[in-house]
Amino acid sequence: MTSNLAAVSYGVNLSPESLDGVRKVLADAGAEVSAESQTGDERFAVHTADVDVRLDSPDALSDLRRRVAGSAVTGTDTALVPTGLRQAGRKLLIMDVDSTLIQQEVIELLAAYAGKREEVAAVTEAAMRGELDFAQSLHARVAVLAGLPAAVVDSVREEVRLSLGAAELVAAFKKAGHVVAVVSGGFNQILGPIAEELGLDFWIANELEIVDGALTGKVLGAVIDRAAKEKYLRQWAAAEGIDLEHTIAVGDGANDLDMLGAAGIGVAFNAKPAVRAVADAAINMPFLDAVRHIANV
Repeated sequence: MTSNLAAVSYGVNLSPESLDGVRKVLADAGAEVSAESQTGDERFAVHTADVDVRLDSPDALSDLRRRVAGSAVTGTDTALVPTGLRQAGRKLLIMDVDSTLIQQEVIELLAAYAGKREEVAAVTEAAMRGELDFAQSLHARVAVLAGLPAAVVDSVREEVRLSLGAAELVAAFKKAGHVVAVVSGGFNQILGPIAEELGLDFWIANELEIVDGALTGKVLGAVIDRAAKEKYLRQWAAAEGIDLEHTIAVGDGANDLDMLGAAGIGVAFNAKPAVRAVADAAINMPFLDAVRHIANV
């Protein structure tokens, strides 16, 4: 069967020469390339080409993506995106929060107030690499917060910074009539104000338990983990009448893998190696709004 794709290349070092490897991989696969265009700004450049290629199975597309990724030069990446997704009238963008929508890991910011930042950061890294069960690691990390005054939550909220291009990305999707959601292994007390400020359509995170003005070191209810992230992607897409093929998921850690795999295209954003290895596309620069170009928004 013939697949209609867009080869979207982007990067801080993008040049005609940097695309030679991509062109060779596509040519070796028997692809026909047409309708090339160039855009971008002072931060990064974008090159898009329409591609017709015969692919006999989803595995063949995955293999082609791996070969294209392997041809990349430092400072550039290429996403192979189904034309149907790029042309869809309504799309759902779903993102992780910590180290994706925002630049920091909130649990580490909170742990700093307990003098445990380095200890918690090491556990977070292991969990994001997929070496630890996420729910168990979350309970262990939150436990070190027991006894902290609830006011530290407000202090941490002031420290949080959106990733570069995050606000622009959300605004562009919303303006075009698409749906934007976030699902987080972090905390509602931090995410709520961010979600309201950005005008997100859906959002959910864990709830820190606060009793008598202090953190108890526990979270309330079921943990938002790897399985929950995929569940909410499917639930919210269904609620909006959007096919999964028209969804874009973005994340950086192992607990995002199911969500990335279920979406129409899964994007690894400055991600751990295990995530980059299996995601459909990768962004290895600090500008989250590169997702706009992948999704044609």
